[in-house]
Amino acid sequence: MRKVLTINYSQTGQLSRILQSICAPLSQSTQIEVEAINIVPVKTFPFPWPFLQFFRIFPETVVMEAVDLAEVKTKYQDYDLIILSYQVWFLSPSLPIASFLQSEQAKELFADTPVVTVLGCRGMWLMAQEKVKAMLQQLKAPLLDNIVLSDDCGAFFSFLATPLWMLTGNKQPVSWIPPAGVAEQDIVNAQRFGDAIKIRLERDTTPLNTSMLQGMGAVKINEKLIASERVASHSFNIWSKILRKLGPQQSKRRAMGLLVYVTFLITLILTVVPISALLKKLISPFTKNKIMQQKQYFAEPSGE
Repeated sequence: MRKVLTINYSQTGQLSRILQSICAPLSQSTQIEVEAINIVPVKTFPFPWPFLQFFRIFPETVVMEAVDLAEVKTKYQDYDLIILSYQVWFLSPSLPIASFLQSEQAKELFADTPVVTVLGCRGMWLMAQEKVKAMLQQLKAPLLDNIVLSDDCGAFFSFLATPLWMLTGNKQPVSWIPPAGVAEQDIVNAQRFGDAIKIRLERDTTPLNTSMLQGMGAVKINEKLIASERVASHSFNIWSKILRKLGPQQSKRRAMGLLVYVTFLITLILTVVPISALLKKLISPFTKNKIMQQKQYFAEPSGE
């Protein structure tokens, strides 16, 4: 009997539905046992988020400062495959998932166990996946595949739609902004990835050691956002240090610093991002090969 462990934390429930769609074929197999665990922080993160609280956790999220988690029990110690699903917070894995990956239990579960990562997010996820890849490497867990389902409302509108969803709990609180979230049909179609994993697990009893999803479009790289993510990630690192020095999460000094930061962030989105996109388009004929190499790198291991 093949054993698959799924690890999940989802605030809105969208990521849980994506994971369920992928795992449906595995759960239907008589040769595969699927065990699911949900990561639960001791101090619950709210949804929808109060405005200031949403940004108060920004510094700790960027540096992945571990939070306390409720005890998680698994049926086994060894699994043939771990499917790790996570949200992206401030270009980083969500704090509950980042915390679990730094736990002693994760060291035991992930060691020498192949992993498939699953993301349900807006378009910017590359830097978060880089952090997860680094943590998996520390855990000695080989990453075989990555599945990314992202919002289909476009890069510009997702800057507005996703934060509004987080702050209001409503996917479309404003009529002129497309609804946030992954399209329903994309969630349903994610089952095809589970079909491919199921075939590999049932057909061959040897340990998993290569990608199972190549050529299936498991990820799609928006080359226009690569530079923006890198710039934003660098900015986040600087501001997280500044805000942490101002005081703890609930302090008035951090609150004042956050107001300055939010103003800076909005200005950045409205000015630097479109300008950098325009400049990148102008020089794209001269950087075509470099961009292709970047796309290939970020698309690994599953590829576009």
